[in-house]
Amino acid sequence: MPTTATVHEAIAQLQGTSLASLVQNELERMIVAGELQPGAKLTEQTVAGQLGVSRGPVREAFRMLEEAGLVRTEKNRGVFVRHIALDEALEIFELRAVMEMYIGRKLAEICTAAQVKALRALVDSMDQASKAGDAAEFHRVNLAFHDSLLQLAGNAKFAAVYRRLIRELSLIRRRNLTPESMAHYAREHRQIVRAIAARNAEAAGQAMFDHVMNSRERTLMNDVGQKN
Repeated sequence: MPTTATVHEAIAQLQGTSLASLVQNELERMIVAGELQPGAKLTEQTVAGQLGVSRGPVREAFRMLEEAGLVRTEKNRGVFVRHIALDEALEIFELRAVMEMYIGRKLAEICTAAQVKALRALVDSMDQASKAGDAAEFHRVNLAFHDSLLQLAGNAKFAAVYRRLIRELSLIRRRNLTPESMAHYAREHRQIVRAIAARNAEAAGQAMFDHVMNSRERTLMNDVGQKN
């Protein structure tokens, strides 16, 4: 049987792991929301003070965020929020487009009426955020919409790879959210849901693919525009 000391050690380790996950989740939220910009330096002491935890869980959270592709560690300099280069982002968009096509086709075959109704409600929320010019809310609901599609597809391994790509793209995509682009994205989302509801696998897959590739093109055009 384990000794009392061993049990206490195991509990302490579990608590440390749980705290690290909570710290990771909060830092990830701040990065995705744009509260921590690419290039921002993160220090154990500052984050620990802000979140009211010791430096151990923060150190572990930094490690997990690095594995997730959201931060980078530079020797003798510290930990920084990653900057995604345009070429890398464009490659991620291409890979994501193929994955989205699979999701669209599958959901057209398996989605229930209740699930379609829930997806429509999310698109309605995006419409409202777009009309209000609320980019932060639009971004939040947009992520929820695509994550809902992913969950409905029901493939855990697929989901893990997809979510990493989405997290990395979040470092660059919020720059694309203008009143015009938000309205356009919302229309594309409604077209996707319409194809899924009609159980048209080919149309749903193509709508998903085109949606991502349109976003890729918009990202490229924005970058060119910023340089001119």
